[in-house]
Amino acid sequence: MNMIPGLKRGPIVASILIGAFVAILSQTLLNVALPTMMEDLNISANTIQWLSTGYLLVNGVLVPISAYLIERFSTRQLFITAMSLFTAGTVIAAFAPGFELLLTGRLVQAAGAGILMPLMTIIFLTIFPVEERGKAMGTMGIAMIFAPAIGPTLSGWIIQHHSWRVLFYIVLPLSVIALIFGFIYMKNVTERSKPKLDLPGVILSTLGFGGLLYGFSDAGNHGWSSTTVQASLIIGGIALVLFIVRELTAKHPILQFRVFRYDMFSLTTLINAIVTMALFSGMILLPIYTQRILGFTPLKSGLLLMPGALLMGIMMPITGAIFDKIGARWLAVLGLSITALSTYEFTRLTLDTSYTYIMLMYTLRSFGMALLMMPIQTAGLNQLPPSLNAHGSAMSQTLRNVSGALGTAFLITIMTNTAADRGKELMISGQIAPTDALKVAEITREATVYGINHAFVIATWMTVAAVVLSFFIRRVKPHQQTGSAVEAVKDEINKATQIPSAAK
Repeated sequence: MNMIPGLKRGPIVASILIGAFVAILSQTLLNVALPTMMEDLNISANTIQWLSTGYLLVNGVLVPISAYLIERFSTRQLFITAMSLFTAGTVIAAFAPGFELLLTGRLVQAAGAGILMPLMTIIFLTIFPVEERGKAMGTMGIAMIFAPAIGPTLSGWIIQHHSWRVLFYIVLPLSVIALIFGFIYMKNVTERSKPKLDLPGVILSTLGFGGLLYGFSDAGNHGWSSTTVQASLIIGGIALVLFIVRELTAKHPILQFRVFRYDMFSLTTLINAIVTMALFSGMILLPIYTQRILGFTPLKSGLLLMPGALLMGIMMPITGAIFDKIGARWLAVLGLSITALSTYEFTRLTLDTSYTYIMLMYTLRSFGMALLMMPIQTAGLNQLPPSLNAHGSAMSQTLRNVSGALGTAFLITIMTNTAADRGKELMISGQIAPTDALKVAEITREATVYGINHAFVIATWMTVAAVVLSFFIRRVKPHQQTGSAVEAVKDEINKATQIPSAAK
């Protein structure tokens, strides 16, 4: 693509990086704060986790829609809209009197972030020539690594000294600065067209993923036998099946499911989804354990997660270099084995597990994740022809966000239900009266640890399944296409939609 004459890239990059930084920061900032917010708002773990899983779900739904939005609207319009939504959501959450409005603010934030993140990638690929893209994408990576690295610690310090609302107060000025920069400096760098939006696909995907997420979450409050839970799961499952059928037959699908014709892409996407479930659930379960059971301060709880986040950031480029030489299989096998072992260690938590041990195991777990996440995603995308790269990337990002949300909701529900059952058993066997506050509090702590351990048992077996799958990863050469780019795209569209050449 030809560069725009006289384009000043610096202010555009500054605008998009500030926006991306606050979007990623807000995604990780609340994890350490959730136990404190549970007490302040007087709600359960199953309810509070919606602040994280709802954010992920909205992001997951918007990633494929963003491709339509980027083609339909100008760069400037989209950036200003995204940052306006994010800023409005931050204001709503900061001043929300109760959980319902707080969740609304988080979902509005997520809508802005869901547009912003894909837009950032497109802008960088457009304004930088090929020979400068490596350095440019490295600059983009700073925001993507630095934000989650400082998020838990910053959150812990704020929660220890101030109200959780301050988390939104510090994000707000950064968001406003990015918005002002956008108004002044953002230029239209992408090409516009008039694509068609698959509205039935959007509705079905939202009903499908949303129904399953609500069902998994509400099961922790009302049990799996609840009519509401069962209805949500059934409606979500049916909508998801109809969504897949719709996308396979639509002329302009929001997600191209035919990328799953490529076996390595399918395999690595499945492994990535499993790993993401284990990763996100651990980021919420551990702060609950360290603060509510061990009594750590929010700052101490946040510091516990920091070495792992920093190690992941350091290891990403190193892992990339190793991947170029040996491929993904053995990196995935080693990384998943380390992840499975460290996850298993979290199945043996007690009422007095040491701080150092938890930090070491979490850091080891992060190291395992860093070895495998980039290689398996790259190995899958390498098999796709260039014309399907965007579809593969959208599918991968969507399923990663959705699986993170569903996996977290599922494992939090497992933890809650198991803890409740264990608490009842201990109360009955010990003949404890509900009026004996000290005994009840002791049993609640013991039952909660039991529930967290059981959730990590499920996560361990999920990771073991991924280890087995990783042995089937093979090295594939990047798919080559011949002829012009236009003809290549036409060929892929014909294959995908099964339109005979003679009928064109």
